[in-house]
Amino acid sequence: MTVNKGNNAGNGARPLSGIRIVDFGQFIAGPAAAMMLGDLGAEVIHIDPPGGSRWRSPAAAVLNRGKTCVELDLKSVEGRAQALRLIHSADVVVENFRPGVMARLGLDAATMRSDNPGLVWLSLPGFGSRDAERANLKAWEAVVAAACGQYSDMGLNRVLMGIEPSFSPLPLASAYASVLGAAAAALALVKREETGRGDLIEVPLASALMEGLAYNSQQVERYPDRYKSNREKEIERRRAVGEEMDATYEELQELLDPFYRNYVCADGRRIYVVSASHVSHPERVHKILGLWDQLVEEGLPRHYAYLDVSDWPDGDTCSLSSYPLSQDWADRVSALMKEAFRAKPASEWEKIFGGNGAPAAMQRTSKEWLCSDHALRSHLILEVEDPQFGTMRQLGNLAWIKGDVAAAEKTARRSVEATDIPAEPKAANLQANPNRTGWLSGSKILDLTNVIAGPTMASTLARFGAGVISVGPVSPTMDAWNAIIFGMHAGRGKRSLLMDIKSSIGREALQRLVKWADVVTVNATDAQLAGIGLDAQSIDRIDPRTVVCQLDCYGGSLRGPMSDFPGYDDLAQACTGVMARFGGSLDTPEEHAHFGTIDVLGGFCGVLAIGAALFQRARTGRGEFARVSLCAAGQLIQAPFMFDHEARGPFDEPSGRSIRGWGALYRAYQASDGWFFLAAQDTDVAALTEIDGLAGIEGLSGEALESTLESGFRKRTIAAWVARLRAADLGAQSLDKMHAVRDRHLAVESEGKIDLSDNTFSFIRHDRHPSGRWVDLVAPNSIRPTEATIVVPDPMPKPGADSRQILSEFGYTTDEIDAMISDGTAAEAWCTKYLPE
Repeated sequence: MTVNKGNNAGNGARPLSGIRIVDFGQFIAGPAAAMMLGDLGAEVIHIDPPGGSRWRSPAAAVLNRGKTCVELDLKSVEGRAQALRLIHSADVVVENFRPGVMARLGLDAATMRSDNPGLVWLSLPGFGSRDAERANLKAWEAVVAAACGQYSDMGLNRVLMGIEPSFSPLPLASAYASVLGAAAAALALVKREETGRGDLIEVPLASALMEGLAYNSQQVERYPDRYKSNREKEIERRRAVGEEMDATYEELQELLDPFYRNYVCADGRRIYVVSASHVSHPERVHKILGLWDQLVEEGLPRHYAYLDVSDWPDGDTCSLSSYPLSQDWADRVSALMKEAFRAKPASEWEKIFGGNGAPAAMQRTSKEWLCSDHALRSHLILEVEDPQFGTMRQLGNLAWIKGDVAAAEKTARRSVEATDIPAEPKAANLQANPNRTGWLSGSKILDLTNVIAGPTMASTLARFGAGVISVGPVSPTMDAWNAIIFGMHAGRGKRSLLMDIKSSIGREALQRLVKWADVVTVNATDAQLAGIGLDAQSIDRIDPRTVVCQLDCYGGSLRGPMSDFPGYDDLAQACTGVMARFGGSLDTPEEHAHFGTIDVLGGFCGVLAIGAALFQRARTGRGEFARVSLCAAGQLIQAPFMFDHEARGPFDEPSGRSIRGWGALYRAYQASDGWFFLAAQDTDVAALTEIDGLAGIEGLSGEALESTLESGFRKRTIAAWVARLRAADLGAQSLDKMHAVRDRHLAVESEGKIDLSDNTFSFIRHDRHPSGRWVDLVAPNSIRPTEATIVVPDPMPKPGADSRQILSEFGYTTDEIDAMISDGTAAEAWCTKYLPE
């Protein structure tokens, strides 16, 4: 029987069939990582302490779906014996305790791996185990976020509003770390097929968060003013003249680019348009709205996006194809668009835009998304029967294989006795002692993506030793702000070829590249893939061993009414409820503070999907069509509240600009010299009462406790309170600045070795960058294997810099390459400079 790529249901095997996971995780990161592996077909045994999960939330039921749950007292002889029995039968162990906890329980990774050499051990601590300053901190989600600067660097809006700190209930650190951890485990399993050896992998949550927020710590020398948004320019103006940062929400809207903002529609609902930076999206938007001819007549600038400012036509202050528009043009275009959107309701505009290939999404709450037609029909949202909560609507897979019908067939968690679980010890199958290399050393990746999410997949794989060729268009689709500035991070570790893959010669060259590649990455909808010959069947005809990973915005394991709509990070935020939550309501939605919040996570999900597909290929000899989407990733960052069931209370979790945290014991407090975060539980109140300076909180709760703590904390410094709270083993952390964290842990590339394992935080100043500027970027240090190596990928080359060399390697002669460049099939550059100025 022939099984086509994208239709693997015929062979009955799921990607991780036969793999056993033993999950000791609690709260989010550990259980989520194990859930993702289980969603891909692995068997998951979840270990809880006596009394059940430490997280008393229905969200814990979501993260433990499909798992066999047992309660073990790991401090008892019998409990430890049962844990050892299960670990000896495991392929992967997942735990997210503080460093040293498992060892103190007699379950240290080194001993367990000695007994079971093929074991992959995934540890997800808050901070790096070798970080002398932070390793033993009580690393609650908010402690990690505060240490990384997440709450102090919450975006341009909050700066202009003068709001600092600014809390977000989104568990970004756990989301990034869980996906990176699951991806690392899958890739280690791939390598194990070759060597028989497992690995000990550490993924600190804080390191993962810094990589997830990579674009917020990025710094470019002599950053040209042309790439600064109108909000950035307003911040600079106010600082220069000493004007207070007190902008209102309404004032902020008028500083937004017209292709990057909300519009009120006929029904009073808002639609978010994200059409900036693209060569054709702004024009498409204006034609849909009936404004194109008028704006052309008014002289809207439309010059080539990659011209230096000195080469702009006389009178031009911006270009339609390049972000941002000048404030004058932004005011004019926004005024016309505001009037046009009033003609129809938001839901109708969403369908019109999506059906015509223009990116826009109606703002929704999380509750609305859970009930939406597309989310349910596409299986982005699933209905699962839970033994405690009944029918639950839950987030779907973060990664899946196309055609794997079991991906959406979720079972509820089930509780059993540990003695009822069969557990045969794993037999060692060690090959000759291999040289220490990366998990993907020798693998070849063809990257056909753009923007952030897609390129993140291949750039992440590059650190594991994969060789990557990136193919971009001869004439750029995205402007330099998007393709070059953002590309400085997501373009690392790649060689660059510019080629028209829609031309006949370009298609033939593309087939050669696909045949060369182990993995092809692409960000496009199903309809777009079919149009350029990159659908599953076409790839299968070229080479059935090739793994393809497709990333889009609205995709699920089934098709829904929005599946072919184009979309970006901000649209996934808008439609899944992130913006309404961050802004406080559907009337005041805001994009979440950090560039690429969902984009980067979507790229990490792609790495997980690729790892699962490569593992399946290692066992079957066939490549598969791996799938991920931005909306799926957007659901994970809302894990604490992305569920619904009949008895669920109101969706009243923290939201809006004024929140400081989640109750009196889990929030930011102001000390005499600034802000810090207290992370405690109700069971910690007794410990709090013993701390000098907090007398009088006995018996208090709710607002009374919060008010008393506010008064008490203002009397001493941050350092004093953090020291006292940590001495009592409570969670406490100053609210650090992200750029300050970067500058304290910045290594200059030309001066020597880059730390990828000792410190929690590591940043690199690429002082020999091909742009001619130094560029500061976060180091690739979130995934820390013991057996495999990690490399620092080379800086992103100038687009097209490797075109001739790559074409030559694929059999084209010098004359043929000259002809391809001459007729526009290939190119060596988009412009003279690396970064137009």
